[in-house]
Amino acid sequence: MGTARFVPHPEATWLRGIPFVKYYADNWEIVEAFKARADDLLIVTYPKSGTTWVSEIVDQILNNGDMEKCQRDAIHNRVPFLESAAPGALSGTDKLTALPSPRVIKTHLPVQHLPQSFWDNDCKVIYVARNAKDVAVSYFYFCKMALVLPEPGTWEEFLDKFMTGEVVFGSWYDHVKGWWKKQQEQSILYLSYEDLKEDPKREILRILQFMEKEVSEEVLEKIIHATSFREMKQNPMANYSMTPAHFMDHSISPFMRKGIAGDWKNQFTVAQKESFDEDYKMKMATSELRFRDEL
Repeated sequence: MGTARFVPHPEATWLRGIPFVKYYADNWEIVEAFKARADDLLIVTYPKSGTTWVSEIVDQILNNGDMEKCQRDAIHNRVPFLESAAPGALSGTDKLTALPSPRVIKTHLPVQHLPQSFWDNDCKVIYVARNAKDVAVSYFYFCKMALVLPEPGTWEEFLDKFMTGEVVFGSWYDHVKGWWKKQQEQSILYLSYEDLKEDPKREILRILQFMEKEVSEEVLEKIIHATSFREMKQNPMANYSMTPAHFMDHSISPFMRKGIAGDWKNQFTVAQKESFDEDYKMKMATSELRFRDEL
């Protein structure tokens, strides 16, 4: 695929009931037929929910906190993005096929879109969920700078689309609820972004236990430090600054913007918050899932 054919902000393509990045949809048959391996570890999130953060934590664990090893390549090569594809870039499936086991794989796919081979191999899954308001804000700014994604329009327009699930990867509500329900039958560690912010040590210990790994107290402290927002924002191997500008324009908005809980207060109007809360209550009424929208 030649770079010349890359068109920034292409319209979304609907696939199996949800909007997809056009280039991802073009590559869907290959993604669907992807062959998972039994020792693959999958990190799943709705966009802008702490994917890169948890990817870095897992890579640090696998390398026993060895910063040099974790600097071997950019995060999107160490933990390839399963469904990603764009003209002039290596697809996620191509990167993964070339990687030796054990592989760590990132995806934003809703539960019903995940390739069957992951279930057949009973792969371990770490799911990270973040409160909807902060996700909406972060996703809006991300859509401005990530040129594979459709143009977000104004904040008001984007928020409407977010609430109706007409953004890439579909409804946040369906995504978090779908994966939550899947825990009943699969090996899934369901984490919350807010819990990870509040007590990184506690949550990293949960990840270690789930991965059946052990590290010394010293290594654990090193991992906590290396995966703090401040450190990752400055780390070119984690902050996506290595990504070509025609895919991500950091001059519009940095990939790692604020990394806090409660930033939605700086974006939502009072009226927007009220209508969002009302809609949220309705959509989450049947779920026992609870989120904190500030710490």
